[in-house]
Amino acid sequence: MSALTDVTTVTLPRGCISTTHAHLRRVGREGNEGMALWVGVQQDRHFAVTETVIPAQHHIRTSDGVCVIVPAEELHRLNVWLYKRGLKLLAQIHSHPGRAYHSTTDDAYAVATTVGCLSLVVPNFAREPFDLARVAAYRLDAKANWNEVPSAALTRMIKITS
Repeated sequence: MSALTDVTTVTLPRGCISTTHAHLRRVGREGNEGMALWVGVQQDRHFAVTETVIPAQHHIRTSDGVCVIVPAEELHRLNVWLYKRGLKLLAQIHSHPGRAYHSTTDDAYAVATTVGCLSLVVPNFAREPFDLARVAAYRLDAKANWNEVPSAALTRMIKITS
């Protein structure tokens, strides 16, 4: 069985992007960050995203800022669901109110925690059309560090399909 670190190409259906973006935009209109997950199957160095999962989530706004939290019970439910269906979690996608970057909170409280997973951050509460070239992308390494994936590398890796 291949590890997610082996993945060099990803196919991503346009419908998965639409579902993700619609959720992020909807909660963003309310002034909240949102989160979605891309799951699917891996074959050697290729990962095929088969669906978007919108996990149960809590949206928090304080004087320090905003964040989205996926509760422990939901994380457990998702892990069981993925296992029973033979699926893997490839990426977490969440929004920020302004520029896209991986905050220290994003680093510490990621949902996607398998080495090789991606974390994509969509700017401006997803008000603009989704564009891989405009998201901030990171990949988890074996030392639990989120390393930035340059835009050109991300767009070479992920091919959007109909």
